[in-house]
Amino acid sequence: MAVAGRRDKAQQSLRSRIAIAVVIGVVAGCLIAFYFPHGLILSYPSVRNHPIGISNIQVDSSSCESSEHIKMLKSEFVSLSENNSKLKKQIRDLKHKLQLVEQGKDHAEKQFMVLGEQHKAGPFGTVKALRTNPTVIPDKSVNPRLAQILEEVAVEKELIVALANSNVKDTLEVWFSSIKRVGISNYLVIALDDQIVEFCKSNDVPVYKRDPDDGIDAVGKTGGNHAVSGLKFRMLREFLQLGYSVLLSDVDIVYLQNPFNHLYRDSDVESMTDGHNNMTAYGYNDVFDEPEMGWARYAHTMRIWVFNSGFFYIRPTLASIELLDRVADRLARQENSWDQAVFNEELFFPSHPGYDGLHAAKRTMDFYMFMNSKVLFKTVRKDDKLNKLKPVIVHLNYHPNKLERMKAVVEFYVNGKRDALDAFPDGSE
Repeated sequence: MAVAGRRDKAQQSLRSRIAIAVVIGVVAGCLIAFYFPHGLILSYPSVRNHPIGISNIQVDSSSCESSEHIKMLKSEFVSLSENNSKLKKQIRDLKHKLQLVEQGKDHAEKQFMVLGEQHKAGPFGTVKALRTNPTVIPDKSVNPRLAQILEEVAVEKELIVALANSNVKDTLEVWFSSIKRVGISNYLVIALDDQIVEFCKSNDVPVYKRDPDDGIDAVGKTGGNHAVSGLKFRMLREFLQLGYSVLLSDVDIVYLQNPFNHLYRDSDVESMTDGHNNMTAYGYNDVFDEPEMGWARYAHTMRIWVFNSGFFYIRPTLASIELLDRVADRLARQENSWDQAVFNEELFFPSHPGYDGLHAAKRTMDFYMFMNSKVLFKTVRKDDKLNKLKPVIVHLNYHPNKLERMKAVVEFYVNGKRDALDAFPDGSE
């Protein structure tokens, strides 16, 4: 039995070698036939038995191409060369487009690989997605003069920044006085005119005035609140490129605590809200009723009141810089656009046909700690428990008479004058 088994194996091995040899022979034959269609050995007419003479060198005129035919061939060659160049360019373009398609196809995977190592999914309820984008590499060459100022002013690579021109001089004074009172040192005023530069210097307030720029200077010197507010998205870009996190602040804000002690820093943008309760501030399921649809009359929608573009913390990430670029670009192109509306649209609109949404992480601040004036005047001042809480800031964004209300907020929370807010109406009447 063993001998028979070995004989079978030997026969199988022999058949395998024969099959392989046949395959190799066929492949070799095909290759030779393809590459050498006229055979491997080329035959050339013998010249050894023919003496070379003048008569041999002479060429039969009937075998020569006419000059016209040669010109035609040259013209065809030039035309073919040009077509060949065009085809090569088309091939390069197609390869480039193919590369872009491939890059887009696995962009998310590559982005994840850059952000961190791949992980297995853990047990149910333990999986947490990435929420914090990495910061950019600081580039001091963007603005060396500003980089030097920030090194002196910022604390832990972050600071409060406000834009101001002479139109808001009085409210600016209440603003920086409240900051000094709390003991905040890392803040900076971007002066939009020379008067504010001198005013800040005379009050020992850190100030920065950018190099002359006709487009920015024209708005900065004469523009109203909305126009000036739109400038901040262009100016903040340099701060982020230099590697600094910025707490952007309007000047109609009273500081009662150090805001840096109350930030989470887990998102690209962390903003106060215009909402006035848990639902409006943090989002809710709003049901739209359309009776003519019958049993399908109810449609569920998600709603949230907008982020306030006058007070937000923004980290130096690519997503944050893209946000600033998008908002600044739209404000420059769309004459009647409002910076706060554009700011929120770019943050919240999802990707859809014809539009790529911004991939930025967002956090809404506690609306009692980072309080807007609607919350204060409609709710807090009338509630015996809530009015004993001290917020981090109060933003007088909902009301006119900002200067008088700011001073009243200081009297109420700082000087303990319990009736300081009573004289003001809930709204703007």
